[in-house]
Amino acid sequence: MNRRLATIGGAGGLLSGLLGVGGGLIMVPLLVFWAGYRQRDAHAMSLGAIIPISLASVITFGAAGEVRAGYAVALTAGSVVGASVGARLLAHIDERALKIAFGLFLGAASVLLFLR
Repeated sequence: MNRRLATIGGAGGLLSGLLGVGGGLIMVPLLVFWAGYRQRDAHAMSLGAIIPISLASVITFGAAGEVRAGYAVALTAGSVVGASVGARLLAHIDERALKIAFGLFLGAASVLLFLR
C-alpha cells in the first residue's frame, strides 16, 4: 500500500508542478479507484499533501522569478477561508453526493478547458 500511495503522490506532485493540479484532480480519483479509499478520506488525504506539494512548486517557480508575492498572498488569504468552509462541509456531506459533485466538477472543468 505504501508503494501505491507513493506512486499516487508522485503523480499528483508531477502534475501539480507541471499543470497546477494534483490533489483534487489526480490524487483523489487514484486514491478512490486504485488504492480503495472512501471518497471523503481521499479528499482529506489529498488536502494533507497540498502543503508540501505547494512548497516544492513555489520554491522552484520562485527561483525562476515566476511567483508574484502580492498575488500569492491574496490567493492564500481567500484559499484559507475557502478551505476551512469546504473542510467543514466535507465532514457533513453524504458520500454519494460528494462523489456526484466531484464528478460534475471534473466534467465541467474538462468542458471549459476544451472550449477555451
